[in-house]
Amino acid sequence: MPPPEHLREELQSVLIGEKEIALRVRELASEIERDYNGKELLMVALLTGTVPFLADLMRHITLPLRLDFMGVSSYGDGTTPGELVFTKDLRLEARNRDVLLVDDILDTGQTLHTVLGKLSDLHPHSLKTCVLLEKTSRRRESVTADYVGFEVPDEFVVGYGLDYAERFRNLPFIGVLKPEVYA
Repeated sequence: MPPPEHLREELQSVLIGEKEIALRVRELASEIERDYNGKELLMVALLTGTVPFLADLMRHITLPLRLDFMGVSSYGDGTTPGELVFTKDLRLEARNRDVLLVDDILDTGQTLHTVLGKLSDLHPHSLKTCVLLEKTSRRRESVTADYVGFEVPDEFVVGYGLDYAERFRNLPFIGVLKPEVYA
Protein backbone atom coordinates (compact mmCIF):
# COMPACT_ATOMS: atom_id res chain seq x y z
CA MET A 1 0.00 0.00 0.00
CA PRO A 2 1.42 3.43 -0.84
CA PRO A 3 2.19 5.82 2.02
CA PRO A 4 0.24 9.04 2.51
CA GLU A 5 1.05 11.67 -0.11
CA HIS A 6 3.10 13.88 2.25
CA LEU A 7 5.44 10.98 3.11
CA ARG A 8 6.07 9.52 -0.35
CA GLU A 9 9.48 11.14 -0.71
CA GLU A 10 10.75 9.22 2.34
CA LEU A 11 8.59 6.08 2.63
CA GLN A 12 8.33 3.49 -0.09
CA SER A 13 5.26 1.71 1.31
CA VAL A 14 2.97 1.00 4.23
CA LEU A 15 3.89 -2.49 5.39
CA ILE A 16 1.33 -2.92 8.19
CA GLY A 17 -1.74 -0.72 8.43
CA GLU A 18 -3.31 0.85 11.50
CA LYS A 19 -6.30 -1.54 11.59
CA GLU A 20 -4.08 -4.60 11.20
CA ILE A 21 -1.89 -3.42 14.09
CA ALA A 22 -4.92 -2.78 16.32
CA LEU A 23 -6.33 -6.26 15.65
CA ARG A 24 -3.02 -8.01 16.31
CA VAL A 25 -2.38 -6.06 19.51
CA ARG A 26 -5.78 -7.21 20.84
CA GLU A 27 -4.89 -10.80 19.91
CA LEU A 28 -1.54 -10.54 21.71
CA ALA A 29 -3.26 -9.19 24.82
CA SER A 30 -5.66 -12.16 24.77
CA GLU A 31 -2.76 -14.61 24.46
CA ILE A 32 -0.95 -12.96 27.38
CA GLU A 33 -4.08 -12.97 29.56
CA ARG A 34 -4.70 -16.64 28.82
CA ASP A 35 -1.11 -17.62 29.63
CA TYR A 36 -0.90 -15.63 32.87
CA ASN A 37 -4.41 -16.69 33.96
CA GLY A 38 -5.16 -13.92 36.46
CA LYS A 39 -1.66 -13.61 37.93
CA GLU A 40 -0.18 -10.20 38.61
CA LEU A 41 2.23 -9.19 35.91
CA LEU A 42 5.21 -6.86 35.97
CA MET A 43 5.47 -5.37 32.48
CA VAL A 44 8.93 -4.04 31.70
CA ALA A 45 9.00 -1.93 28.56
CA LEU A 46 12.09 -0.80 26.72
CA LEU A 47 12.14 2.90 25.94
CA THR A 48 11.45 4.71 23.66
CA GLY A 49 10.11 2.95 20.59
CA THR A 50 7.88 0.62 22.57
CA VAL A 51 5.61 3.35 23.97
CA PRO A 52 2.74 3.29 21.39
CA PHE A 53 2.69 -0.52 21.30
CA LEU A 54 2.84 -0.75 25.08
CA ALA A 55 0.02 1.76 25.57
CA ASP A 56 -2.29 -0.11 23.20
CA LEU A 57 -1.33 -3.52 24.58
CA MET A 58 -1.94 -2.44 28.19
CA ARG A 59 -5.41 -1.13 27.34
CA HIS A 60 -6.46 -4.67 26.39
CA ILE A 61 -4.96 -6.50 29.37
CA THR A 62 -7.23 -6.79 32.38
CA LEU A 63 -4.77 -8.69 34.57
CA PRO A 64 -3.45 -6.89 37.62
CA LEU A 65 -0.20 -5.37 36.46
CA ARG A 66 2.61 -3.10 37.41
CA LEU A 67 4.62 -1.18 34.86
CA ASP A 68 8.26 -0.21 34.76
CA PHE A 69 10.70 0.92 32.10
CA MET A 70 14.27 0.27 31.10
CA GLY A 71 16.11 2.65 28.85
CA VAL A 72 18.36 0.93 26.34
CA SER A 73 19.96 2.42 23.26
CA SER A 74 22.11 0.96 20.53
CA TYR A 75 21.47 3.07 17.42
CA GLY A 76 21.89 6.74 18.22
CA ASP A 77 21.24 8.57 14.94
CA GLY A 78 22.49 5.72 12.75
CA THR A 79 21.03 2.60 11.20
CA THR A 80 23.38 -0.12 12.41
CA PRO A 81 23.49 -1.37 15.99
CA GLY A 82 26.39 -0.16 18.07
CA GLU A 83 27.34 -0.55 21.70
CA LEU A 84 24.37 -1.17 23.99
CA VAL A 85 23.92 1.54 26.64
CA PHE A 86 21.48 1.37 29.57
CA THR A 87 19.96 4.79 30.14
CA LYS A 88 17.37 3.83 32.78
CA ASP A 89 17.15 0.92 35.21
CA LEU A 90 14.09 -0.65 36.81
CA ARG A 91 12.49 1.11 39.74
CA LEU A 92 10.28 -1.81 40.81
CA GLU A 93 11.38 -5.10 42.33
CA ALA A 94 11.43 -7.99 39.83
CA ARG A 95 12.41 -10.77 42.26
CA ASN A 96 9.79 -13.55 42.40
CA ARG A 97 7.46 -11.71 40.00
CA ASP A 98 6.08 -12.79 36.64
CA VAL A 99 7.86 -10.41 34.28
CA LEU A 100 6.87 -9.64 30.70
CA LEU A 101 9.51 -7.74 28.74
CA VAL A 102 7.94 -5.64 25.96
CA ASP A 103 9.94 -4.29 23.03
CA ASP A 104 9.15 -2.80 19.63
CA ILE A 105 11.37 -4.98 17.41
CA LEU A 106 13.51 -8.09 17.68
CA ASP A 107 16.15 -7.65 15.01
CA THR A 108 19.72 -8.83 15.63
CA GLY A 109 18.75 -9.99 19.11
CA GLN A 110 21.56 -8.05 20.76
CA THR A 111 19.28 -5.81 22.85
CA LEU A 112 16.87 -8.54 23.92
CA HIS A 113 19.69 -10.95 24.76
CA THR A 114 21.45 -8.37 26.95
CA VAL A 115 18.28 -7.15 28.69
CA LEU A 116 17.07 -10.71 29.34
CA GLY A 117 20.41 -11.45 30.99
CA LYS A 118 20.11 -8.39 33.19
CA LEU A 119 16.51 -9.23 34.15
CA SER A 120 17.37 -12.88 34.83
CA ASP A 121 19.97 -11.69 37.35
CA LEU A 122 17.06 -10.12 39.30
CA HIS A 123 15.55 -13.61 39.86
CA PRO A 124 12.00 -13.20 38.58
CA HIS A 125 9.51 -16.05 39.05
CA SER A 126 9.08 -16.13 35.26
CA LEU A 127 10.39 -14.07 32.38
CA LYS A 128 8.74 -13.85 28.95
CA THR A 129 9.06 -11.49 26.03
CA CYS A 130 6.61 -9.72 23.73
CA VAL A 131 7.68 -7.86 20.60
CA LEU A 132 5.62 -6.04 18.03
CA LEU A 133 7.93 -6.90 15.13
CA GLU A 134 10.48 -9.61 14.43
CA LYS A 135 13.16 -9.76 11.70
CA THR A 136 14.55 -13.28 11.74
CA SER A 137 16.88 -12.66 8.78
CA ARG A 138 19.23 -10.43 10.82
CA ARG A 139 19.45 -12.49 14.01
CA ARG A 140 22.93 -12.66 15.57
CA GLU A 141 22.00 -13.76 19.09
CA SER A 142 20.14 -16.95 19.91
CA VAL A 143 17.01 -15.35 21.33
CA THR A 144 13.32 -15.76 20.57
CA ALA A 145 10.23 -13.89 21.70
CA ASP A 146 7.31 -15.62 23.40
CA TYR A 147 4.75 -13.29 21.79
CA VAL A 148 5.29 -11.79 18.33
CA GLY A 149 3.01 -9.35 16.57
CA PHE A 150 4.36 -9.56 13.03
CA GLU A 151 7.35 -10.97 11.21
CA VAL A 152 8.78 -8.35 8.85
CA PRO A 153 11.26 -8.55 5.97
CA ASP A 154 14.77 -7.15 6.15
CA GLU A 155 13.70 -3.57 5.42
CA PHE A 156 14.20 -0.40 7.45
CA VAL A 157 10.81 -0.03 9.13
CA VAL A 158 9.46 3.07 10.88
CA GLY A 159 6.24 4.19 12.51
CA TYR A 160 4.15 3.16 15.52
CA GLY A 161 7.09 3.98 17.78
CA LEU A 162 9.94 2.92 15.51
CA ASP A 163 12.12 5.74 14.27
CA TYR A 164 14.88 6.84 12.01
CA ALA A 165 16.96 9.56 13.74
CA GLU A 166 14.05 10.14 16.15
CA ARG A 167 11.58 10.77 13.30
CA PHE A 168 8.45 8.86 12.23
CA ARG A 169 7.60 7.48 15.71
CA ASN A 170 4.15 9.10 15.58
CA LEU A 171 2.95 7.34 12.42
CA PRO A 172 -0.07 5.10 13.14
CA PHE A 173 1.23 2.40 10.76
CA ILE A 174 4.49 0.56 10.02
CA GLY A 175 6.14 1.88 6.88
CA VAL A 176 9.26 1.03 4.91
CA LEU A 177 11.84 3.80 4.70
CA LYS A 178 13.37 4.41 1.29
CA PRO A 179 17.08 3.39 1.26
CA GLU A 180 18.16 6.75 -0.12
CA VAL A 181 16.83 8.42 3.05
CA TYR A 182 19.20 6.58 5.37
CA ALA A 183 22.06 5.77 2.98
